[in-house]
Amino acid sequence: MTLTRCRWANPANPRYLDYHDHEWGVPCHDELRLFEMLNLEGAQAGLSWETILNKRDSYRAAFDGWDAAKIAAYDDAKVAALLADPGIVRNRLKVAAAISNARAYLRLREAGGSLDQLLWDYVDGQPIVNAEQPRPSKTALSDRISKDLAKRGFKFVGSTIVYAYMQGIGMVDDHDPSCFRHREQRA
Repeated sequence: MTLTRCRWANPANPRYLDYHDHEWGVPCHDELRLFEMLNLEGAQAGLSWETILNKRDSYRAAFDGWDAAKIAAYDDAKVAALLADPGIVRNRLKVAAAISNARAYLRLREAGGSLDQLLWDYVDGQPIVNAEQPRPSKTALSDRISKDLAKRGFKFVGSTIVYAYMQGIGMVDDHDPSCFRHREQRA
């Protein structure tokens, strides 16, 4: 049986299909993955998600498994090594953003918070099921979350990036109505 997926899921890329089938739109409460996805969505700015997804394993290796404490302590030598790493997007601003995000994340944790709590409180712990087609690129909610994250010191968290993040971590279910995941998640 052939599965009907969202139109954006590239059938020629097994990694992309796996991401669509098992991660995108699935509620996530894992702190490490929430931190990773926030940084990867920021790295995607100006690029395709498929490009970043194909580099995800390299990002994990380059950024010490997304260990925020290690990333927050990166020095100039580590930044230079990252900027020379062909496995990631070698953009100085995006590398600096990951370091800033690690520091902001640690401050959030030191204050007794978490990304899970911060983000999911915006939707009372329940994903938004969006029937709007075509999908929006940002919403009033992504605007609010974007401002909140920026105020806390996070970088590359504009409203469009935050909306894509919300989709990726399952705060928003934007699967096409014809997609098998759309029906599956309603069952």
